[in-house]
Amino acid sequence: MKKLEFPRDFLWGGSIAAHQCEGAYQADGKGLGHMDFVTAGSFGMERKITKTIEGGNVYPSHDGIDFYHRYKSDIALFGEMGFKALRISMDWSRIFPHGDDDSPNEKGLAYYHQVIDELRAHQIEPIITLCHFEMPIEVVHKYRSWLSRDTVELYLRFCETVMKEYKGKVRYWVTFNEMNHLEIQSDFSNTFTYMITGLQYSDLDDKEQQLATIGYYMTLASVKAVKLAHEIDPDNLVGCVFGLTPCYPKSSKPADVLQAFKDTERDLYQVDAMCNGTFPLYKLKEYQRRGITLPIGESDHRAFKEGKIDFIGLNYYSSDVSSAERDENADSSLFGGIANEHLEKSSWGWSIDPTGLRYMLNYLDHRYGLPIMITENGLGAVDQVEEDGSIQDDDRIDYLQKHLDAVKAAIQEDGVDCIGYLTWGPIDLVSATTGEMKKRYGFIYVDKQDNGSGTLERKKKKSFYWYKKLIATNGE
Repeated sequence: MKKLEFPRDFLWGGSIAAHQCEGAYQADGKGLGHMDFVTAGSFGMERKITKTIEGGNVYPSHDGIDFYHRYKSDIALFGEMGFKALRISMDWSRIFPHGDDDSPNEKGLAYYHQVIDELRAHQIEPIITLCHFEMPIEVVHKYRSWLSRDTVELYLRFCETVMKEYKGKVRYWVTFNEMNHLEIQSDFSNTFTYMITGLQYSDLDDKEQQLATIGYYMTLASVKAVKLAHEIDPDNLVGCVFGLTPCYPKSSKPADVLQAFKDTERDLYQVDAMCNGTFPLYKLKEYQRRGITLPIGESDHRAFKEGKIDFIGLNYYSSDVSSAERDENADSSLFGGIANEHLEKSSWGWSIDPTGLRYMLNYLDHRYGLPIMITENGLGAVDQVEEDGSIQDDDRIDYLQKHLDAVKAAIQEDGVDCIGYLTWGPIDLVSATTGEMKKRYGFIYVDKQDNGSGTLERKKKKSFYWYKKLIATNGE
C-alpha cells in the first residue's frame, strides 16, 4: 500500500492576529482600534464592550503578549520549529491611525517591514491578513463601519498602501478573517458581530437589513482587493479565510437532512461570490423574500467577475448537529447548533471531530476546485506548568495528530488540493471569543494570566518538539 505523504512544498506553520498578540496599543503612532474597547471575559460570560476605555477593566488587546517588542525572539522560536509559513495580520489602525488619514503612519509601516524581514531571515513565508477583527475605531464612529460604501474605499486604500509597500516581500495575502459569522446564530453572535464590524446589535435599528448590507460591502471589498493585488503584483496570491462548520443531521429524517444542508450552506454565499465571479442568485432571492435590498452599484458586477480569489482559507475547529425540530433543552454549540453526543468536547465545550475537517475539505474541493489552506486548527486548553518547568500537553498533540491524519487522508485518498496547515495560536495569545489567556493553544507557553500578572517568559511545551519533528519529516 502506497505510503501517504504530504506535498513537498506543503506550508507548515501557524496563525496569529495583531489584536490578540501585539499589545503596544498606542505605541509609535498607532490609533485606537475597535478591539481596544473589549474587556476580558470567560467561558460562559461574554466580553464587555465599552464606549470608552474605563478604569478598573482589563482590556487584553492593550498588552497582548507583547509580540510588538518580542517578535524577534518569538519568530526565532517558530524558526527553530522549522515553520514554512506564519499568518499574521496587519492592524489597520497601526498604518492609518484614524482610517482616513492623509498619509500612512511611517512607524507602523517600518514595524511590519521589520517583522516580515525577520520571518524571511528564518525562511518563513509571511501570509498577511489585511483585516483580522481590526479596524480604526474612528471608521466605526464616522462611517458606521461596513454600513457605508466609503469604508470599502478606505479599506482598499489601506490594502493598496501595504501591498505596494511590501511588494516583493509578501506573496500571500488574505482579505478578511471569518467575515462569515455575521448572522444571528447564538448567544455569542453579538460578540462576533462586534469583532467583525465594531458594531453591536444595539447599534443596529434594522438588524436583518443592516447585517446583509455589511456582508455585501465586505464581500465587495474583498473581490476588489483581489483585483488590486493582482494589478500591483501578478505574482500575488490572494485568498479569504472562512470559519466553517459542517452540520450533520440529528437523524435520517428528511427534514433533519434538509436542515443540516441549510445550516452547512448558511455561511457559503460569500465563498460562492468570491470563487464564482458573481454574487449568488439564491442569496439575492432569499433577501428578496425577506424584504432586504442590497446596495448594488453599477460597477459591482464587474468587480465580482474580476476579483476571484486564488485560494480558500479554512478555519476549522468543530462540527455541529442540526435538527428541524428545535429542542430548547438540547446542549447548544458556539454557533447555535446542537452538540454532538457522540463526540468528545474540549474544556470550552467545542466538539472534537477530525472527520469533520476531512468532510469540509472535500466539500470545498468538490464545490470550488481551488487550493485550500487550513489557516486555523487547534485545541484551546488549560496548561499546567510542572515543578520541573515542563508542560506536558499530550491532549493538544493528540488533537492535532488526529486532525492531521484526516488532512492526510483528504489529500492522498480523496485528492483534495490542500496546500498548508497553519495551527491557531502557535504561541499562547488572547482568546478572541472570551478574552482569556488560560484558554491556551500554543506550542509555546506565555507566562501571562487573566488578571494581567506574569513575566511574559516563553516556555517550550512538549508539543513544541512534536511539531518540530513533524515538520522536519513533512508529516511522517
